[in-house]
Amino acid sequence: MTSRRTHYVTTDDGVTVGATVHGQGPPLVLLQGAVGDGDIDWNRVVEHLTGRFTCHLPSMRGRGLSSDHPDLSVRRQIDDSVTYIESIGEPVRLTGWSGGATHALGAAAHSDAVTSLAPFEPGVLGLANPEEQAVIGNALTRTGELAAEGDLTAAARAFLGFPFNDEEVAVADDIGYCEAAGRYVPKLLDLLRQVKEYGDPTADPALLGAISAPVTVLLGSDTKRLFTAGARHVADHVPDARVQEIPGVGHAAPLTHPETLAAALAELFTSEHHPA
Repeated sequence: MTSRRTHYVTTDDGVTVGATVHGQGPPLVLLQGAVGDGDIDWNRVVEHLTGRFTCHLPSMRGRGLSSDHPDLSVRRQIDDSVTYIESIGEPVRLTGWSGGATHALGAAAHSDAVTSLAPFEPGVLGLANPEEQAVIGNALTRTGELAAEGDLTAAARAFLGFPFNDEEVAVADDIGYCEAAGRYVPKLLDLLRQVKEYGDPTADPALLGAISAPVTVLLGSDTKRLFTAGARHVADHVPDARVQEIPGVGHAAPLTHPETLAAALAELFTSEHHPA
């Protein structure tokens, strides 16, 4: 990566949202997933994009360069994303991974600065069927148990067993992602508790219907049913939306197939549907 620098903005409740910024070109904001931070979630992808875009990697409150706050609700995370995006001062291309993809959708509904959006596998937990709810519940229980024992790396690994398949978990372990993300397990558990308590507004068709920017939902061909359902839900309710499948990848694509995902993002954000 070249030209690494930082960018900070303060929210209306006093949180500093910080990001590393890489590359040159039109701005592209990449929102992290629920587990890690902006850098460890996206650094493998960004190294393939910095020759074409200025890539912003903001972290959620309490992660990375961002300061902490007890309010981790989805509505607040969306507001943080909007505040960061609008601080850039020019039109922005936007993506996000999993939970970050849902935050990106919320931000696009609330900011005209987002000119094009390509979320990767939005995690709309409200679409989980009973079997998936049981899997999620078991993963969270085990994550909490391991965190209480002080083994945060194992706790992160246990949680990833829900969205990832076994091979993807092994890759995440091998590249050090589970260890790096382990420090955020307490924040992850608190975040998910607040999602359960306060709900996820991105499941609301009215919010999705307010998005005016063109949206291409990226979906791995080898992903789990819940993420396919999330992609279809978005495409059914955003006025200018479509789904594009990426062959041979699953939910962990930012870790397992970063160059493939970067190529899809670069093509979309320079295409006619996502104007440059």
